[in-house]
Amino acid sequence: MPNLLAAATSPYLLQHKDNPVHWHEWGSVAFARARDENKPVFLSIGYSTCHWCHVMAHESFENPEVAAVLNEYFVSIKVDREERPDIDRLYMAFVQATTGSGGWPMSAWLTPNGQPFFGGTYFPPTDRYGRPGFITVLERVAEIWSRERENVLAQGAQVIASLKESSSSTSSSPLSPAPLTAGYEAFARSYDAREGGFGGGPKFPRPAVLDFLVRSKEPHALEMALHTLRKMAAGGMRDHLGGGFHRYSVDGEWHVPHFEKMLYDQAQLASAYLDAWLITRDPEFADIARDTLAYASRSLTHPEGGFFSAEDADSLIAHGRPEHREGAFYVWTKDEIERLLNPEDAAIFCRHFGVEPAGNVLPESDPHGEFPGKNILIRREPLPATAAAFGQSLDEIRDALARARLTLVTARESRPKPHLDDKVLAAWNGLMISALARAGAILGDDVFLAAARRAAQFLRGSMFDPATGELFRSWRDGRAAIRAFAEDYAFVIQGLLDLYEADLDPAWLSWATELQARQDALFFDDEASAYLGSAEGDPLVPLRLRDDYDGAEPSANSISALNLLRLGWMLHDDARVARARKTIGSFSAILRGMPSAVPKMLCALDMLLTPPRQLVIAGEREAADALALAHAARLKFEPNRVLLLAGHTDSTKDMRPIDGQAALYVCEDFSCHAPIVDPAEIS
Repeated sequence: MPNLLAAATSPYLLQHKDNPVHWHEWGSVAFARARDENKPVFLSIGYSTCHWCHVMAHESFENPEVAAVLNEYFVSIKVDREERPDIDRLYMAFVQATTGSGGWPMSAWLTPNGQPFFGGTYFPPTDRYGRPGFITVLERVAEIWSRERENVLAQGAQVIASLKESSSSTSSSPLSPAPLTAGYEAFARSYDAREGGFGGGPKFPRPAVLDFLVRSKEPHALEMALHTLRKMAAGGMRDHLGGGFHRYSVDGEWHVPHFEKMLYDQAQLASAYLDAWLITRDPEFADIARDTLAYASRSLTHPEGGFFSAEDADSLIAHGRPEHREGAFYVWTKDEIERLLNPEDAAIFCRHFGVEPAGNVLPESDPHGEFPGKNILIRREPLPATAAAFGQSLDEIRDALARARLTLVTARESRPKPHLDDKVLAAWNGLMISALARAGAILGDDVFLAAARRAAQFLRGSMFDPATGELFRSWRDGRAAIRAFAEDYAFVIQGLLDLYEADLDPAWLSWATELQARQDALFFDDEASAYLGSAEGDPLVPLRLRDDYDGAEPSANSISALNLLRLGWMLHDDARVARARKTIGSFSAILRGMPSAVPKMLCALDMLLTPPRQLVIAGEREAADALALAHAARLKFEPNRVLLLAGHTDSTKDMRPIDGQAALYVCEDFSCHAPIVDPAEIS
């Protein structure tokens, strides 16, 4: 019999609708029941493509014995972290503070007022000695609640007070370039000069770090970023057949990935590879960006234009008894490849992509024994080395690999596919709009630009309330659910500004300006001098936290500071620049003490310390001469500049074409040089 999750929109919650656990969605009903029955709340947070969430679900939440204990002693709430980042951020902060680590599934026990008093992540059904595990934990927590309730309530209140104190302890001091150097030095110390990336395994892409390094003027910063991008693209974290990137590498060599594919990774990495191409003009970087965006357009796009969230790491194995395995859709035996390809193409493919008869995954990279005899495709050697080994030209090798890829990807499509999380998230769509708009403008690809427009139109039509001017966070099956959070506004505004700079349609700039005003009203906190993750007034969230870490996704504050600077430069609006300065200043302690935690905020600091630079095109938006000037301007890697069309803002109304020709005005610190009419003269 379905529980109370059957009416949810979240694919993650719907995965648990038939559990024997009496799950509730997060809301007043669950907490009212907890108060009425004087029971603690068991809160389980995860997401639909999370491997260990699946494991705990199968081991515990589908187990009638576990469910009986949960149902007797607790009110159980299931939360999709992707739908409710505010709840996830709050209780993850508690788990990390009390256990020293975090992750998903995340488990927390709360008072009926939402205050946490115990937590952890994945709890196995038995401990390492074979003794009862999760049930023992549940019974022990229930006993503590029964016998020591007053202490538990006091502890919960103390936890919230401590989290509030730590989150509100901001200080502002004069801003200087010093954190830019300190940030570079921190990344240089942890840099893996051989394999790229930072630290050992597991290795995450963390594109915000790469964004900072390609901007840095420090020696070797660009080299670190480019080498990391090349090594990631050569490793198993990249899907060499279908395109796109998996979530992270479990080892330090980028070989064995965790096979989830997240929309936010595709968007941010595509943008990072575009920057690498702008800087180096190495065609491989442009190809990787195209390949990544093509995957997202093919596999993650809703027919109406929005983008789905993710594809799972797990899928059914293709043959034998039905069993979900991580990476089953992506891995190969050498025999499978040799059966599908002609002998010469098979030999070339297997050499180039590191395919071995006994599999290419070392035991130390496979502690759970999931890949015995399997191969995870990696680019083991450059094309010239493969060509030399077979005595063929580069073109012949490219043709052989192209034939092999087409055959193998076609065969792979017959395998059971990973689960698709088909909810549309505003924030992640904002990131994808940025990547597509930039790719369309930089690479001159109208298909990508059209996809960016369709996604923006989808957000406007399906995830925006024109009556209130507010965004929605999540959409699925025609239903928009949950009001948006600070990161949704930040990422969507960034996407709209990138889309405006890509096609110079003033509608995008206008909507970005409207959303920025709404974000300021809902989320900017004067006392914190920063944006808080959730809006004020939710009685079920005991504490509003400031998002202050640029991790797999950048923080709302970092992107908002950049957005405010861009809008300030575009609109000649000192108030927006002042708010950006205030936001960056509120991070001054982190920028001084731990700059590596906020690489995207370092980008904002770098932009703040740079004199404003505007590139203004005077001419008809669709005219060939204006388009040529705009394209030439976009081909320069200038992260600290804005591009706009004359007449779209008050400060550009008087800029005119020269003798009937479109002209580019380069303005620095709001003082303009002589206009340029020849694209070749743009420097």
